[in-house]
Amino acid sequence: MNDTAAAAPSAPYDLWAMGLALEQAQKAQALGEVPVGAVVLRVSPTSPQTPEVVAVGHNQPIGAHDPTAHAEIVALRQAALRIKNYRLPDCELFVTLEPCAMCAMAMMHARIRRVVFATRDPKTGAAGSVVDLFAQNALNHHTQVVGGVHSEACAELLRAFFLQRREQTKAARGARSAQSA
Repeated sequence: MNDTAAAAPSAPYDLWAMGLALEQAQKAQALGEVPVGAVVLRVSPTSPQTPEVVAVGHNQPIGAHDPTAHAEIVALRQAALRIKNYRLPDCELFVTLEPCAMCAMAMMHARIRRVVFATRDPKTGAAGSVVDLFAQNALNHHTQVVGGVHSEACAELLRAFFLQRREQTKAARGARSAQSA
């Protein structure tokens, strides 16, 4: 792990919030989307132990025909509408997969205080797996990053989804080969 991502929950509600994000990921999977879910919490300085769920989101790029409809973006948009501000400095975002570059920059532009992710993304992860946008000192906002919360459950959901996709692709190829023979 890199310096910006701790390996364990750092707030008492991290496991609970990631459980909510996992529920959103399961909704995405049921719709045939890559199973990634996100939750935005507002954490009050006067009551930091009881955060408020402000928004939830799950991957929707296929169904929405929108390449930006990642779980994090969906949740950030809902949170900004609910709070009536594009800046979310009292908010934390929980997501089942390490954010990509687009989502990482959206979180920083929104001034998210902390992002907590479950499992690393070795292909597009922007919190240390491929690049670490959160560690760029030249940027004017710095978001705390915590990784590895509920990692195995979220990773297993993704593994099962992509295994099923590969099996479907293989079966479709087999059917096409049989038809052409």
